[in-house]
Amino acid sequence: MSTDNEIRLGYIGLGNMGAPMAQRLVDWPGGVTVFDVRPEAMAPLTEAGARQADSVADVAGCADIISITVLDDAQVREVVAELATNAKPGTVIAIHSTIADTTAAELAEELKPQGIHVIDAPVSGGAGAAQKGQLATMVGAERAVYEQIKPAFKCWASLVIHAGEPGAGTRMKLARNMLTFTAYAAAGEAMKLAEAAGLDLQALGRVVRHTDALTGGPGAIMLLDSTAPLPQDHFLRGPFTHTRGLGEKDLSLALALGESAGVDLPLAQIALAELAAGLGVPHTETEE
Repeated sequence: MSTDNEIRLGYIGLGNMGAPMAQRLVDWPGGVTVFDVRPEAMAPLTEAGARQADSVADVAGCADIISITVLDDAQVREVVAELATNAKPGTVIAIHSTIADTTAAELAEELKPQGIHVIDAPVSGGAGAAQKGQLATMVGAERAVYEQIKPAFKCWASLVIHAGEPGAGTRMKLARNMLTFTAYAAAGEAMKLAEAAGLDLQALGRVVRHTDALTGGPGAIMLLDSTAPLPQDHFLRGPFTHTRGLGEKDLSLALALGESAGVDLPLAQIALAELAAGLGVPHTETEE
């Protein structure tokens, strides 16, 4: 296996996420080659020291680990197909785009006979985190390949997680984003309730951001290895039972406020019904 100093990097797709990620690779010892269909997207990187490729195929010919950040599955498949005709055995093609969970696995299987490793490594954190090198990336790859790419990915990610085999990175990203956007919908519902109750939505937003920074938000309860009910002797059973009591009380009070204010709160109703099981402490007959 090549050392970090010998490994040459490539980056294809220099949009809002790709450009800042590639920017953090320009000082990589083995160098980085970049390509985008827009010449103006490549200019800042080449000025900073990156090599400008003439085509996708050109990147394949001079890079050992190639990152792809393009729009969708169709573009990913098109780029990987072009890389595959020019890449040497041992090349790693890393897909950072959020795509269908089957795409990377299918491409990995197709290119395995050529000795080319296709992995999925979607990212989370947004363009601001990309510029600071603080993204999280969830990598679907064989363990040896994960260890090979990790030093390079650490240039633009402060958290590099091995999610499993190709496809697992995307599945983890989808679960993470489901939580994000479900929470956004719940935030909209909370604002409806607050507005109907005559509250200042800007002030509510400040309170939410302040307290989420202190408590960790939904991630604070994601400490379990399984979604099965917690054993009686589990160290989290006491705290989570306490949390269940607080949550069910507060959700019941919020639903009562919504009823009096004439606001429908379907997500809060689901939360009240599902909270106990989600915490791993469902109600039992002895508690009834």
